[in-house]
Amino acid sequence: MSLSSQHMKKHPYLVNFVSPYAYVCNNAYHLLACKTIPRGDRKMQLYHHPLDVDSQKVRFALEEEGVDYTSYHVNPITGKNLDSSFFKMNPSGRLPVFQNGSHIIYSTVDIIQYIERIAVVSAGAESISAASREVIEWMQRIQEWDPKLFTLFQIPEKYRLYVSKFIRRVVIARMSESPELASDYHRKLREAYETEEKLKEAEVLRRSKEDLVRLLDEVERQLSETPFLAGQEFTMADVMLIPVLARLELLDLEKEYIVGRPNIAEYWLLVQQRPSYKKVIGKYFNGWRKHKTLLKTWCLVRIRTLLKRY
Repeated sequence: MSLSSQHMKKHPYLVNFVSPYAYVCNNAYHLLACKTIPRGDRKMQLYHHPLDVDSQKVRFALEEEGVDYTSYHVNPITGKNLDSSFFKMNPSGRLPVFQNGSHIIYSTVDIIQYIERIAVVSAGAESISAASREVIEWMQRIQEWDPKLFTLFQIPEKYRLYVSKFIRRVVIARMSESPELASDYHRKLREAYETEEKLKEAEVLRRSKEDLVRLLDEVERQLSETPFLAGQEFTMADVMLIPVLARLELLDLEKEYIVGRPNIAEYWLLVQQRPSYKKVIGKYFNGWRKHKTLLKTWCLVRIRTLLKRY
């Protein structure tokens, strides 16, 4: 059986065929798991949060590919990613985490490539290929820019320090509850202090801004030649880029970084019409919704701090 014309149109770079199961899986267990994933029959799990940029990237991929999955919200601002059950699965405490049976993936780019291959297999194809080199290069280039520090620099210091202090208390509380994970929690606590030190350095913000401008300038040049980031069709490269633009809009930096780049501005208006955007980002951040999402999280932090419920 060959790829359907519909799927070929969606994935124009799927031309050099190799075994799908060998490509997706690295051992016999994963080989068997992948061969038994008909659409809608076997759900995968995604641990994520709507506020997290990398989580948005993965959810975009899942929605675009139509892969069925079970969603678990893990709010890093309220410290849910520090619960021992999650920490045992991912000692870094970072989001997102994608699980398929015993197969767990932490890297955003790896998760998205895995999802893409699973989608092709689930569509009934007997053979698939890797994404084009151009798509992969764009994915990696976008992923190199870290939105976390950039975002934290935009938050008023008093609120940022309040949340940081809350998170450190959560780490200490979880450490006392799960002493067997003490070394991992110590590392997380050290990371929190190191992040605060970085936020005191103007040079860190300057480098982050420079990296962002360089990336957006490259995107602007590319979009002057093609409607999408890697050519004529929407690809996983676009999936990686859209949450970055959404974060800039959320921080009220659209005029500074998007409006002045006409090709990106036109592209941004276009991709916001996609059903996947409306489900992954628009549902939480369009208009008054962003205030509701952020206010709810802030209230939880305040209440737990007042009650000392860490």
